[in-house]
Amino acid sequence: MGGEKKVYTLDEVYKHSDRKDCWLVIDGKVYDVTKFLEDHPGGDEVLLSSTGKDATDDFEDVGHSTAARAMMDEYYVGDIDKAFISAKSTEYTPPKQPQYNPDKTSDFIIRLLQFLVPLLILGLAFVVRSYTKSPTA
Repeated sequence: MGGEKKVYTLDEVYKHSDRKDCWLVIDGKVYDVTKFLEDHPGGDEVLLSSTGKDATDDFEDVGHSTAARAMMDEYYVGDIDKAFISAKSTEYTPPKQPQYNPDKTSDFIIRLLQFLVPLLILGLAFVVRSYTKSPTA
């Protein structure tokens, strides 16, 4: 790169969002992962679904190894425009909240059912045993 860092806008990164030309933004840095699509352990669809946006949260949620983080240098092409980073933080935060609330509600219902269903089965077994028990004389 000749020592000078290239700065890209999100619009420029978005133009590189298909299998033949795939760029990602992670921690304010732009990566061309086109050559890595075939080798990505999670499959190419994971990377393709994160193109044209800041994929930092997606990357961090997976919990990549130190080796994976070191590999990123090989695909680095530049930085994202700092104006995008400050604007992005206000754009993306509110929409992410509703995605997690339904999951928490269904988690609560599943945990409640995991507790109640065995109790209901135990109660039903007790009732069946009481009615089918032969009287002892």
